[in-house]
Amino acid sequence: MRQDPAPLSRYLRVHQDRGHTVLEFRGEIDIAAATEIAPYLDRVTDRTGARIVLDLRHIEFFDCSGLRLLYRARRRVLDRDGQLQLVCTHPLTLRVLRVTGLSRLLPPRPTLDAALGQPEATSGSL
Repeated sequence: MRQDPAPLSRYLRVHQDRGHTVLEFRGEIDIAAATEIAPYLDRVTDRTGARIVLDLRHIEFFDCSGLRLLYRARRRVLDRDGQLQLVCTHPLTLRVLRVTGLSRLLPPRPTLDAALGQPEATSGSL
């Protein structure tokens, strides 16, 4: 059952969809946004077997602070035997993900449906 997103902050909206917690990052994800998002991200990634989707379709800017959030979320979810999917269509962010190698560890999907339709996927490997 899909719930309407509830605003958590100006940078993050969260909802449940098909058994996954979907975190929609919004706006400019810089150090200020990362500081606001990190505590909630840590709470949802602290559960054993968590099924998380990070949705970056609504971002306008994404810097190294955002990359640190993704790496941290990935590590925490995998350490707890969970699943993490990434949705991203922003061309510059996709480029940063490729250049840093994160796209190999956390392959971006073009849509939320594509991410939710990957039940066996957790992450890629180097």
